[in-house]
Amino acid sequence: MQVLNSIADLRDLARRRIPRAIFDYADRGSYDELTLRRNRRDLDALEFRQRVMRDLSGTSVAGTMLGEPVTMPLAIAPTALCGLFYGDGEIHGARAAQSFGIPFCLSTMSICSIEDLHAAVSKPFWFQIYLMKDRGFNQELVDRARATGCSALMLTVDLPIMGLRRRDAKNGLSVPPRMTVRSALDMLGKPAWMLRVLMGRRRTLGNLARHGGGGVTTLAKWTASQFNAAITWKDVQWLRTVWPGKLIIKGVLDSDDAHIASDLNIDALVVSNHGGRQLDGAPSTISVLPEIVAAVKDKCEVWFDGGIQSGQDVLRALALGARACLIGKSFLYALAAAGGPGVTLALNILRSELAVSMALTGCTNLQQIDAGVLRQRQI
Repeated sequence: MQVLNSIADLRDLARRRIPRAIFDYADRGSYDELTLRRNRRDLDALEFRQRVMRDLSGTSVAGTMLGEPVTMPLAIAPTALCGLFYGDGEIHGARAAQSFGIPFCLSTMSICSIEDLHAAVSKPFWFQIYLMKDRGFNQELVDRARATGCSALMLTVDLPIMGLRRRDAKNGLSVPPRMTVRSALDMLGKPAWMLRVLMGRRRTLGNLARHGGGGVTTLAKWTASQFNAAITWKDVQWLRTVWPGKLIIKGVLDSDDAHIASDLNIDALVVSNHGGRQLDGAPSTISVLPEIVAAVKDKCEVWFDGGIQSGQDVLRALALGARACLIGKSFLYALAAAGGPGVTLALNILRSELAVSMALTGCTNLQQIDAGVLRQRQI
């Protein structure tokens, strides 16, 4: 039996268990994948300072996000199509996250609907939206988030238009979806995956089921037509007026944008390049994190997203000023590999790696982590 004790192990298992098109959707990036590679390269370039002879008794990785206690400074990012990675994947992921004691954010582009998830879990979760062309649809999503008791709303701002993801197009993940002989054979070669997905309560985008005529192709076309290239900060101000709860903005990669966003009465800002899946040739998130933290000046929490594959990556981001981190790809690897237990295993791996790395750099709690745990080395 394979020993699974790293995110890399879970990634390898996921690659074997799900169709190539689904795996590549999570794993790869846009265009030539320069930004995707930079996310990993620049995290690896940050060296730790090993410190010794410290009292390391009572080491804790517990913290808070949006004022709520978390067992470690980590949340599961909104990821589309979880139910295609594992049947009812959003439910399995949310239950694992909530049992572990960290937040789970449901994507608008999820397979299970927001109401499905609300009925399946016992605690509030976060909900992610895009500001689409149909303002009525935006309002509907906000109303549904309020009705289901979501504790925070996360607005993704770095997808006004879809980046060119070449692998998705080659694999048939296009609008409309395109089935090839190769992809059909690949799916048939994964019978356990297929059975779990077919047994899930939904196989299309649950939150959008009332739009686009209901069919997969029609719905895909409707969704693609709704991404809004005309949105501005004024639209964020509108959202702030109709959503009274905690508001998070995800997808900021520039300090000027961070300065503007932090003045809009938001609660948290996520430094993110969409996992290298939007603007290729953009910088890694870790390379711009310090300047964005400086620009925000404690007006809101700053979180890090982009390449987290270990607890050591979490420590690197915290050392450069992030209050917490999000995982997307690593979550999907774990979900595809083993469902809810896989997600729990991934979270335990990350927590253990974070705790050990903190201790070996001389830190026993999150408040002690700063740039001093890193050697001074330019990315």
